[in-house]
Amino acid sequence: MKTELLTTEFPHREGLVYLNHAAVGVWPKRTAEAVKCFAEENMRQGAADYPQWMAVECELRQRLAWLLHAPSEEDIALLKNTSEGLSLIAAGLTWQVGDRIVISNQEFPSNRIVWESLAKQGVALDIVDISVPDPEAALMAACDDRTRLLAISSVQYATGLRMKLDKLGSYCRLNSVLFCVDAIQSLGGLDFNVGQVQADFVVADAHKWLLGPEGIALFYAHPDARAQLSLQQFGWHMVEHVGDFDRLDWQPARSARCFEPGSPNMLGIHALNASLSLFKEIGMVAIEQQLMERSAWLIRWVGQQAKLALLTPKERDRHAGIVSFYCRDLDATGHELLYRKLMGKGVICACRGGAIRLSPHFYSDVEAFVPVWQRLVD
Repeated sequence: MKTELLTTEFPHREGLVYLNHAAVGVWPKRTAEAVKCFAEENMRQGAADYPQWMAVECELRQRLAWLLHAPSEEDIALLKNTSEGLSLIAAGLTWQVGDRIVISNQEFPSNRIVWESLAKQGVALDIVDISVPDPEAALMAACDDRTRLLAISSVQYATGLRMKLDKLGSYCRLNSVLFCVDAIQSLGGLDFNVGQVQADFVVADAHKWLLGPEGIALFYAHPDARAQLSLQQFGWHMVEHVGDFDRLDWQPARSARCFEPGSPNMLGIHALNASLSLFKEIGMVAIEQQLMERSAWLIRWVGQQAKLALLTPKERDRHAGIVSFYCRDLDATGHELLYRKLMGKGVICACRGGAIRLSPHFYSDVEAFVPVWQRLVD
């Protein structure tokens, strides 16, 4: 990986150590430039070159298919956020009283509340404790012949636990259970192959590990699973003959565009497309390798500190970009105060699950965190 490329794309800011990609990621320089150029174009000539905008949208869909190793970009819709994608599934499936959904007890609220909302339809939610040696086995054991859906985050937002998605996907496929992956905490950091995972649905925002803006997300739906979703939103953009405004008869698009009712977020599309051009230039295998090296470095560092305890699993196949730890002599209030002190010293991080959460990306200088920490605790 070329050092000059990273220096150009991520200029160093003195006094700032950014370790918060699990919350909001940093934009590469090319993404900021793409947004500036798009804004300038809008100011000077409006939508005079709208066909070119549509070409950028097409390129983005192709790059998202590349990112997922998906067979076709037609399986991908562009949405506003992960919650919208999960809501499309919850509202689109036809539920029967007694149907069950399995999730874990470590999910971000987006991947819990949406399923809890189905209780009024008689759908039961099984919340499984995955703080066990074999979390996948615990999830599979909770499934029965009434389980319709297993929904899981690829990486848990607080602990950083990385799930073995291929194991869960194989189980779901063999047992006719729909498999939904919230990939927001791994997509852009880890190489993701939707075919190997055997996911029916994959959802993820752009603003974390994909280094894009808020307000745009991908929604992957396998064609067989897509056929099971009834549409809840309608408009000019979700029809098969999009752009034929005088046509009175219509049918939903055969592709996942059927989930996009109205005008696309062209600003977000230009930004995310620019970010993904960097991912494609470097390659996801190289990005994952660099990210895992940085996580491993932080995990080793935490292990060397007598007063710290690691919350994130240290096994390589059980973590990704999140490294969470806690201080043995601090309670929840103490950790919140410590987090505020770190932020005040320029370490951009988070406090999640009663622990300090660090989340570097492939370009991050993780060693810069240590002198700040030492000055703080000395």
